[in-house]
Amino acid sequence: MHVLAEMFFRFFCCGLFAIGGGLATLPFLYDISEATGWFSFQDISNMIAISESTPGPLGVNMATYAGYRTEGLIGALVAPLSLVLPSVIIIIFVSKILDRFKTSSVVQHTLYGLRAASSGLIAAAGIGVAKTALLHLDALQGAATDVMAVIHWKAVVLAVVLYWGLKKFKKHPIVYIVAAAVVGVVFRF
Repeated sequence: MHVLAEMFFRFFCCGLFAIGGGLATLPFLYDISEATGWFSFQDISNMIAISESTPGPLGVNMATYAGYRTEGLIGALVAPLSLVLPSVIIIIFVSKILDRFKTSSVVQHTLYGLRAASSGLIAAAGIGVAKTALLHLDALQGAATDVMAVIHWKAVVLAVVLYWGLKKFKKHPIVYIVAAAVVGVVFRF
């Protein structure tokens, strides 16, 4: 039960402070991984891939995955519920007072600051995902000085091609997710 209580607390804090949505939870997930060892950084990359490929909010999907990986079915319930609980509490509270104060300059400046904070959190998450997906982190840990040994070239090429395809053809993101999965299987990434 101790692990479930800690899981509740950690994901509650994650939900309380990860302003900006699912990707903003990534720095917190990295912190949870480092502090508890419940899952690895590689597991977080898998969480992102699975969460992006399944219906539902990214942060909730990742919390469900992390909870299940750590404590099975009960963890798969505790982690996402504790992640969304702060949002439910805050939304109820804010909805009661926002109409009254929405023209306030303090409220406007607060919202502007929160947008900047969420941009920073999402950028940090994107950099973390790019490091895990595009670099051989184990080569960075060692004494490797050869750039060719550090960069995961197949993944970089795939990312560039998918980005180009997304911008050029503007298909639904699921098309690119499926294409990436097929390429990963065929070329054994």
